[in-house]
Amino acid sequence: MARRIGSRYTAHQILGRGSAGTVWLGEGPEGPVAIKLLREDLSSDQELVGRFVQERTALLGLEHPHVVSVRDLVVDGNDLALVMDLVRGTDLRTRLDRERRLAPEAAVAIAADVADGLAAAHAAGVVHRDVKPENVLLDMQGPLGPGGSHRALLTDFGVAKLIDTPRRTRASKIIGTPDYLAPEIVEGLPPRAAVDIYALATVLYELLAGFTPFGGGHPGAVLRRHVTETVVPLPGIPDELWQLLVQCLAKAPASRLRASELAARLRELLPLLAGMPPLDVDEPDTEPAEDTSEELSGAAPAAERTVRRRGAVPLVPGAKPSDSNRDTHTSMRVPAPDELAGGAHGTARAPRAAGAPRPGSARNRAVTRRRRLTLAAAATLVTAAAVGTWLATAEDTPPPPRDQKNSAPATP
Repeated sequence: MARRIGSRYTAHQILGRGSAGTVWLGEGPEGPVAIKLLREDLSSDQELVGRFVQERTALLGLEHPHVVSVRDLVVDGNDLALVMDLVRGTDLRTRLDRERRLAPEAAVAIAADVADGLAAAHAAGVVHRDVKPENVLLDMQGPLGPGGSHRALLTDFGVAKLIDTPRRTRASKIIGTPDYLAPEIVEGLPPRAAVDIYALATVLYELLAGFTPFGGGHPGAVLRRHVTETVVPLPGIPDELWQLLVQCLAKAPASRLRASELAARLRELLPLLAGMPPLDVDEPDTEPAEDTSEELSGAAPAAERTVRRRGAVPLVPGAKPSDSNRDTHTSMRVPAPDELAGGAHGTARAPRAAGAPRPGSARNRAVTRRRRLTLAAAATLVTAAAVGTWLATAEDTPPPPRDQKNSAPATP
């Protein structure tokens, strides 16, 4: 059902939902548009409305081929809406859900497009703060790029900053999606441009591997991994690409590249990646809830039971499955230093060859136990066979002749 948005726009149908609001396909004086209508509780917050109005110039002034431009800001009664360019295509999360991972050339081309958009935003003093596949749109009507990739555009610039009001989140809260949060945000430091580089490197890792480097399990565990664990190599990618990822996933913000440098370096790597197929690595999993001792007693193997897969963590309780992976802005408590220090240290769980169990996992421990039992049984059989052979040899061997000297009768 169509609804009026202000005096100039009409919203016709819903394109998607997120925790910040609903995106509609709309019509304006200049043709089709996308209208992001913020939630009613947000639009009724006068302080938030004031912040949007104050940031109007920044929101409307960001023009770049790899940024979804904001055309207008509508404040009308209970409606607070951003009118944006309509991109004929899909978002990167939808493509990942369909394909799981991309060929390296296409993944790097998409990341380079996003880095170009970030470079323009950072030059204008705007930090995105929520770079993730849901906020990357793919233009399906434009020409194909390297590896058959579609032109990528970054959307929702400035929305995280505007919704993150002190009254709404307080100093002990953080905003964002756990899988893509830079360590400095987890530790409560103010977000700078480097947080976008960390998030984009996480997205690129996900495009290559099919999962994020520190995701999976409880959101608090995800946050702890960002601070305490280091990422491990992805098998099968050129070392030049891996070193670039490592630099942009550095814990220290100053160690990361700037967006313009990252875009240039990524494009330099494209010829090296031409024709490479998607990586063949298994997604690490969390521990199954069931006792894996059943696996040794002949029950169904743990690998065949349901396990919780790693990936983006939905944060809004009760969210519908179709909407939960679109959630963007959710308050979370900043972990205390002792909580961060008490977590796992060292290297994050490693990607592995397809079908191989993750080291240290329940499945790996069960396999190890089976291997030890097999080796012990084999050793017992070998020992028994050796003893049997020795006994058989002893029975078939005639006794040695008696010593004549010692056997002679004593002389009277």
